[in-house]
Amino acid sequence: MSTARRGGRPKIKPPKKHGQEFSAEKTWEALSRSIKEIHKHNAATLSFEENYRYAYNMVLHKQSEMLYNGVSGLVAKNLDDLADEHIIPRFPTGSVNDQIQVSQSGELLLKGLREVWDDHVGNMTKLGQLLKYMDRTYPDQAHVPSTWGKGIELFLSHIIKSPIKDHLVDAILTQVHCERDGYTINRSAVKGCVDVFLWLETDQGTIYKRELEPRFLKESETFYKNEASTLLNGCECPEYLERVESRYQSEDSRIHHYLSPQTGPAVIQILESTLLTPNLATVISMPNSGLDTMIDTNKLSDLARLYRLYLPVPTGRQCLKKALRESILRRGKELNESSSGPSVGEGDADDGPEEDSSKRKEKAKSKARIPNMNALPAIKWVQDVLDLKDMFDSVWKEAFQSDREVEGAINEAFESFINSHPKAPEYTSLFIDDNLKRGLKGKQKTDNEVDAILDKTITVFRYISDKDVFERYYKNHLAKRLLHGRSVSDDAERGMLSKLKLESGYQFTSKLEGMFNDMKVSADATDDYRNWVKDHRTPAVDLHVTVMTATFWPYSGPAVAPVVPPVLAEACKSFEAFYFSRHSGRRLTWLTSMGSADVRAVFKSRSHDLNVSTHAIMILLLFEKLGDEDFLTYSEIKEATLIEEADLKRNLQSLACAKFKILRKHPPGRDINDDDSFSFNVDFSAPIQRIKISTVLAKPETNQERKETQDKIDEERKHQIDVRLTLY
Repeated sequence: MSTARRGGRPKIKPPKKHGQEFSAEKTWEALSRSIKEIHKHNAATLSFEENYRYAYNMVLHKQSEMLYNGVSGLVAKNLDDLADEHIIPRFPTGSVNDQIQVSQSGELLLKGLREVWDDHVGNMTKLGQLLKYMDRTYPDQAHVPSTWGKGIELFLSHIIKSPIKDHLVDAILTQVHCERDGYTINRSAVKGCVDVFLWLETDQGTIYKRELEPRFLKESETFYKNEASTLLNGCECPEYLERVESRYQSEDSRIHHYLSPQTGPAVIQILESTLLTPNLATVISMPNSGLDTMIDTNKLSDLARLYRLYLPVPTGRQCLKKALRESILRRGKELNESSSGPSVGEGDADDGPEEDSSKRKEKAKSKARIPNMNALPAIKWVQDVLDLKDMFDSVWKEAFQSDREVEGAINEAFESFINSHPKAPEYTSLFIDDNLKRGLKGKQKTDNEVDAILDKTITVFRYISDKDVFERYYKNHLAKRLLHGRSVSDDAERGMLSKLKLESGYQFTSKLEGMFNDMKVSADATDDYRNWVKDHRTPAVDLHVTVMTATFWPYSGPAVAPVVPPVLAEACKSFEAFYFSRHSGRRLTWLTSMGSADVRAVFKSRSHDLNVSTHAIMILLLFEKLGDEDFLTYSEIKEATLIEEADLKRNLQSLACAKFKILRKHPPGRDINDDDSFSFNVDFSAPIQRIKISTVLAKPETNQERKETQDKIDEERKHQIDVRLTLY
């Protein structure tokens, strides 16, 4: 019986190995056969478990390097075979000159690359699954790419190389060029190749960024430089803009469908720098088709396109603003020059008889078709300015998207040309006066229509810099409307005052509002006067008096008071007695030039009721006791009435030279001369009973009158300057 030695340790023997010994060469040989079958698309016939174990055992027995290099070699050979089969045979031969055929051959080449790429990706995906165990350890230890990374490297070195790479880029650019020329291409084929270029990345960036994009941008710049020259020589402005916008849209579509979005900004920059930036001024000022013509023909869609294209360009908005300013200033200068001629119809009186028959109403309507704006350059000028502003406002809103900077340029141009017109304040006031008058032929407007016109007129007022000049004219015209009862409505007048107050403040309209208050107080005073005369001696003339506060109204007493006929003087004294009985410390000055009178005149055939000015009745009363054949010379009338010469001639002209000739002028003529003589026209007859004989309509001032007005305004401005200096 044997016994173990004392103090010894038992030995553990390794187990005996069973089965065949591992052979790296045989294992690789079996695995390589399977990899080749995978490259032949026969993976379905292989055992994944068996091949995975082959790779696993090689890694386990420290044969990772052999496995890694062997797989790389097989992949490289397969790529070379794929290139020889699918890519190289599709290279363009160079013997074809037809663009369509070149495009088609390029399409085949791009499809070939995508076929090779898809094949390679499928193979590398399967190999990555078989070699997953190797990828866990070996690449990090050996500092080499993973199976997938190595596949990309091999694809770059065996496929994306010269001359394959150059032919591929040429094919893509040929497709782009064909599409730009209007041909239809297979976008999916181009996208397939571009996607491969985007997926393949090196240390210098993607193949797309390194190889394709620089050439694409360079050729795009060359193409669009030539395009710009062609379009400028053969297109009008709207067509040029339409073509350019079409190019923008096509490039955007191209970027969206088969190029990279990162190329978009660079392409847009090329379009701007070739088609727009150097040609902004040339295109917008094209004769017979540029900005002016598009505005004149109301081509809002073309103008909107111009705005859309010019806005993103750094100098585009500035160019548009400059062109708009020049257009408005040119148009405004034409308006100013057309209105600077002599006033038309300055001697015409508004002799509007109150005819009752339908025939005469039709006649009046027929005459009303010729608006007053054609008779007075002032009214036509303002209306033309408003029409011009409406036109540019429409363009600004509908085509220029209400751009505030563009609006500023438009306003600046309008302000400039309006203030360059020396009569702008006067003309604007005359236009308002024309629209606020009632009872004029062709002037029957509703309150809403009047208000709309006045709202637009405020636009012109807003541009006027000499608002104190406008105030003086407006005060004169308002005074005449109020005194003669010619306002279209009290609401319209007060509405206009509210608009002026909103624009220029209370101080601007305080005196104008004082005039309205005087009218109301005077109406109440007249009622009180009529009650007062019931208890006193009643004058022969029924008197209606407007008492005007001197500081509010633009009138002052004449240097020499006219000689008031006794019948009128009696009525004046009666009112003075009434007025001074209620007010102390006040003084009344009679302004006979501002009044009117109703009188019945008896002629041979019949009598007529005449409505004339106070000065006209003073003239007519001189003929009351004269014989039918008696005359009064101009000098005798002037001496007997002491009416100022200008007003005397106006009234004589309305009585003797207008439609209804109450007086006869000797010799006959349109103008009143110092050597003329006058007689009462006893043979006068008209088919109507009541006749209104008005004096000359409000008209622009003469140069002398304008100088006097400007002198008064300059004097007032001196006081304002003095006050400001003192307060400072």
